Amino acid sequence: MQSHEVDYQIIGDDIQVVEVELDPNETVVAEAGVMNWMEDNISFEAKMGDGSNPDEGFMGKLFSAGKRMFTGESLFMTHFTNAGQGKKHVAFAAPYPGKIIPIDLSKINGSLLCQKDAFLCAALGTKISIAFTKKFGAGLFGGEGFILQKLSGDGMAFVHAGGTVVTKELNNETLRVDTGCIVAFDEGIDYSIERAGNLKSMFFGGEGLFLATLRGTGTVMLQSMPFSRLADRIIEFAPSSGGSRKGEGSVLGGLGSMISGD
Repeated sequence: MQSHEVDYQIIGDDIQVVEVELDPNETVVAEAGVMNWMEDNISFEAKMGDGSNPDEGFMGKLFSAGKRMFTGESLFMTHFTNAGQGKKHVAFAAPYPGKIIPIDLSKINGSLLCQKDAFLCAALGTKISIAFTKKFGAGLFGGEGFILQKLSGDGMAFVHAGGTVVTKELNNETLRVDTGCIVAFDEGIDYSIERAGNLKSMFFGGEGLFLATLRGTGTVMLQSMPFSRLADRIIEFAPSSGGSRKGEGSVLGGLGSMISGD
């Protein structure tokens, strides 16, 4: 199925929104719960599967949707369609601070592998499936887990990354990356996990026990702030179960606690 041709505009700097423009009868498929606003005459419906194969049948759709549950995503996806006349708009928001990356799949050989929670939305016709990493060690110790999402098609897809996004073009080169900092890469890249130096570096270097090694020729997208790293920082400074908390400064932190009654 050829993907619908959608136009778009990315709004904002740190917590971005992508506003997709739909012609009559055009459809965009999105993860459940990411819609921000939509104009009149845009209809939406939760469906099993991405709609890339309309002749798939109920059992095929159920199987495809069931595989998505391995990545921690919803069984259903939401399809937004312009059911009116003229151009209409629907917008989708990033779930945490970072950037939305527009990807024209037709320009990267029609396929992209991405971390399991990176996908935001895509033009109808894009196949959203799962892909197992080639090496078991990569799945066991990699930040993206054993299962990655695979986006296939010839239209626009949108993925989200934390912090600043850096795109690297490898030409038969090797790049070593913190496992959580990988957003996506194309299938021309070989992905594996290697030990982060000697034992002292692994346990005391602060870079984790393993690093991802990316080799080959193709596109790699990296993020400066993985959500797991952001969550760890929030948990570190969150109030403990005993009610105590860490302030940024002892005087101001204590004053804030007194004002709030803690």
